[in-house]
Amino acid sequence: MMSTTVQELTWQVLGAVFLLSALLGAVGQRTHFCTMGAVADIVNMGDWSRMRMWAMAAGVAIVGFNTLVALGWVRADQSMYAGRVWQWASALVGGMLFGFGMVLASGCASKTLIRLGSGNLKALVVLLVMGLSAWATLRGITAVLRVATVDAWAWTLPASQDLPHLWAYVLKTDAVRWLAGGLGLIVGGGLLMWSLAHEEGRTSESLLGGLATGGVIVAVWYVSGVWGHLIEHPETLLEDFVGTGTHRMESLSFVSSVAATLEWLVFFSDSNRHVNLGMASGVGVVVGSAIVAWQTHRFSWEGFRDLEDLRRHLLGAVLMGMGGVTAMGCTIGQGLSGLSTLSLTSLVAVVAIMAGAVAALRYTAWRLERAMAGS
Repeated sequence: MMSTTVQELTWQVLGAVFLLSALLGAVGQRTHFCTMGAVADIVNMGDWSRMRMWAMAAGVAIVGFNTLVALGWVRADQSMYAGRVWQWASALVGGMLFGFGMVLASGCASKTLIRLGSGNLKALVVLLVMGLSAWATLRGITAVLRVATVDAWAWTLPASQDLPHLWAYVLKTDAVRWLAGGLGLIVGGGLLMWSLAHEEGRTSESLLGGLATGGVIVAVWYVSGVWGHLIEHPETLLEDFVGTGTHRMESLSFVSSVAATLEWLVFFSDSNRHVNLGMASGVGVVVGSAIVAWQTHRFSWEGFRDLEDLRRHLLGAVLMGMGGVTAMGCTIGQGLSGLSTLSLTSLVAVVAIMAGAVAALRYTAWRLERAMAGS
């Protein structure tokens, strides 16, 4: 394959990811899909509707990705989620930080992009601060702390950390593809059955949000892992996945991609900087959300209510940037993309994110009670 053809393929991949992400943004704006909102609904009102929507999205993503594996089209170990190093401490600490931060910032990274599309200027400030915090945690001062602490507390496993590879190792078999298909159906199918078991999971909004969001995750895996896969890049002579920032198969994730977007804007004149999948997806979500917001008359400019509101969102943005990079993903990056590979690190990160969110909601309620008692 000639370099010009590789460039054309790269733009095709980025264009497809942009359109799929615009669909994700449109669906998120229409259905109010939000992991933080799902946890808050349970803690504050005992309402499981949005959690069933999230579980449906996760179920679709798990079944879809592992079907691709069973067909022999992709492999979990071609992604960043299924390496042999199990970074449990990074996922645990980073997930807790991200979960706590997303409550303070009124939503996770993807929800913040969706809010920006509807004219929320608080979301713009959160994205800028989160991106700067993530950038520092990738390569700056907090990166030094991350590498010296939680990243060092990791275990090297005898096989890739996705469940199909681990089961294949235990069973001493090479049937990873069939194990992936079976486990994908069991785990993902179980989530789908749970989400549909109650009437609140069968509403048109829940079905649209769950099926479309999970479907977009699978579609981006296909675009990146199949369409954009080069067995041998004509310049490097190495296997490559065009358009990705890691040169590995990727799906959606929105913390490091915001940092990469800021970096690209700062170093725009540097010819070595290129638009990648994560950057295209972030812009796509904003555009898709904006289109639906305009059509449904939801678009309106919104700023910070007061100084306390600003402080809370700034702290939340910093924690999301640090936590998202440390945990190697957000509620979409680890919660759906990573979890779809049945990765152990992703499982720890998801549990930690939700635990951090619950802790932040309890803390916020405690502060409100104190304020009301004091008045």
